[in-house]
Amino acid sequence: MSDLFILMLNCVLVENFIFHKFLGCCPFMGVSNKPDNAIGMGLAVTFVMTLSSAVTYVVYHYILVRFNLEYLQTIAFILVIAALVQFIEMFLRKFVPALYNALGIFLPLITTNCAVLGSALLEVEKGYNFIYSVVFGLSAALGFTLAIVIFAGVRQRLELADCPKAFKGMPIALVTAGLIAMAFSGFTGMSLS
Repeated sequence: MSDLFILMLNCVLVENFIFHKFLGCCPFMGVSNKPDNAIGMGLAVTFVMTLSSAVTYVVYHYILVRFNLEYLQTIAFILVIAALVQFIEMFLRKFVPALYNALGIFLPLITTNCAVLGSALLEVEKGYNFIYSVVFGLSAALGFTLAIVIFAGVRQRLELADCPKAFKGMPIALVTAGLIAMAFSGFTGMSLS
């Protein structure tokens, strides 16, 4: 049980997908303008990444490995992720249309979000069993959500900040993202593994 907690803490803080691995930066920069949108995107990514971790584990170990088709893992994983994203897109369109409209183009882009695909590929590379794969996917998604929500709060404060004209908008956002990534690198000193 402590191994799972260490894995979760490691994924959320130490090896955060945004601030350490730099995976998923497109929705991180695109949807982090408002905390509500960031939370919605984080929840959508958490659902897709957790479920895709379970499904891609089964697909890899019980189909691809069994029939010696491991070389098709990237294509198979993208198909699984695309199907899950279509499911969540239909759900949001029907039951939460405001969030569906707020996420806009970034919702279908979860399909090609490198954080989601990277999670599935890293699970195979690290040789996790089913439980560890699901916990890794959930933890990586929670780390992604934490990063995007923190950044959304900072960006909201930056709108009110008095900064030089050349830094208004995206430049100051990029500088701030770099500073937050540096702050998160302080967790690297924690010996969790």
